[in-house]
Amino acid sequence: MQKQRVGNQLSEFLKSGSLLSILIIVNVALWVLMLLFPLVDYLYALPNGTAREGWYEWLALSSQWSDLLRRPWTLLTYMFLHDGLWHILFNMLMLFVGGTMCCRYLGSKRFGWIYFVAGIVGALLYLLVYNMFPVGRMQVSTLVGASAAVLGVFVAVAVYVPNQEVGLWLVRTFQVKLKWLALAIVIIDLLSIPASNAGGHIAHLGGALAGWLSVVAIRMMASRPVRQKNSTVRRGKKMGKTKKTDGGRPLTDEEYNRRRAENQRRVDEILDKISKHGYEALSKSEKEFLFNYK
Repeated sequence: MQKQRVGNQLSEFLKSGSLLSILIIVNVALWVLMLLFPLVDYLYALPNGTAREGWYEWLALSSQWSDLLRRPWTLLTYMFLHDGLWHILFNMLMLFVGGTMCCRYLGSKRFGWIYFVAGIVGALLYLLVYNMFPVGRMQVSTLVGASAAVLGVFVAVAVYVPNQEVGLWLVRTFQVKLKWLALAIVIIDLLSIPASNAGGHIAHLGGALAGWLSVVAIRMMASRPVRQKNSTVRRGKKMGKTKKTDGGRPLTDEEYNRRRAENQRRVDEILDKISKHGYEALSKSEKEFLFNYK
């Protein structure tokens, strides 16, 4: 029964049509397609690996600026290529866990732009490092994988709800706060640069930086007083759409900013409650308020 329930939940998730489910489906589908490349090489009597090399040449991100100028789309397409089963499996598992939490706490729209911005920033940091330091002039590198985008999403959630606990499964199950888990991943990436896959670890750090800055920007925008330009009336004519009170009267700038501040205070209280007691401790009205707040 447990396996059947998990299978039904997975089926419903994949059929939901959400951006998160679409990203996972596309990534897995492209990886499965790559499994057919040896067959293509065989049927066309090509040297082993020819089809894969051609695929990477057009879609993977090269460390050379000249290659990027010829193929600018690789800033995005590199995120959808993966090397090996463990690469795609780990990235998609992290994307599912981090993406689900991001959609829950920050909303699906914010998840989308955090994901792609983190992926692009990770790619740009990779290019910058490989073209600034001698190591990049010694060899041409290629970057693939969604890791930078995935880590950006995970770090964004960890910054937004740092004290939220998640379960880890090693010898036994134990709980760890998101802030410590994200910090550990970032430190491991930093220390792993000289060891192997330097380009990948550099891109991860760029994605993590983008995730952190995204939440900083979200909080700044949420706390900044906004002047309601559309609520002004000139020469007796209404200028565009206005925010209205429950009675239908347009809000003044002071009323609008007061209501915005009250909503932000409630969001902060809900997030504090999540940090201390977990998401499930929220009441139905609190969950609805957090879900609808943008």
